[in-house]
Amino acid sequence: MPFIYTTKQRIILAVVPRLASLLIRLLCCTLRFEDVVAPGAAAAERGGGPGVYAFWHRSLLVAAYRFRGWKIAILISRSFDGELIARTVELLGFTAIRGSSSRGGAVALRQMAEAYGAGHYCAITADGPRGPAQVAKPGASQLAQLVGAESVGAFYALPDKAWVLKSWDRFLIPKPFSTVRIYWPGLVAPELEAVQGALDRAVGMAEAPVK
Repeated sequence: MPFIYTTKQRIILAVVPRLASLLIRLLCCTLRFEDVVAPGAAAAERGGGPGVYAFWHRSLLVAAYRFRGWKIAILISRSFDGELIARTVELLGFTAIRGSSSRGGAVALRQMAEAYGAGHYCAITADGPRGPAQVAKPGASQLAQLVGAESVGAFYALPDKAWVLKSWDRFLIPKPFSTVRIYWPGLVAPELEAVQGALDRAVGMAEAPVK
């Protein structure tokens, strides 16, 4: 069932996503991106789908810019905040699929499966929309099993200089001219424990001392 928004919410939805997408482009065009790939793994490539990928919610902003225009299908929660995010990422060239583990999950998974069947990457914030932070939910593994994918990918995007919000996920806003490293731990079996392990390894790669 579609949401019925108040007049104030409709005004916010008309203005904020356009402003947010512009600010993301202005901020992130100053950033430098680097892929850090585990031995035997590979980074995702533009046009290389289909594939199912999981990442942590706190990396959403930098991921939205790094993968803009890839026409990635991304699962966004059915809420007012989710609608703001969905409209923003659509302006950056994503396909927003609406649903979460608590609202519209089955329908959303079918829509994600259709996007996968059309050859697209499908991205899911594994701990979204409300956490607990860095605890994977079964969405990515369920989608992979639904479409018959043999594996799930994971990544973790971390700026070397960032503002960290006091939100449940400790959301990251990169500071201008910082370097964002995207850590790729490799593909894993489409099982919840394996996805959690891959995301934990990606974080571990980011926290490892630089040699």
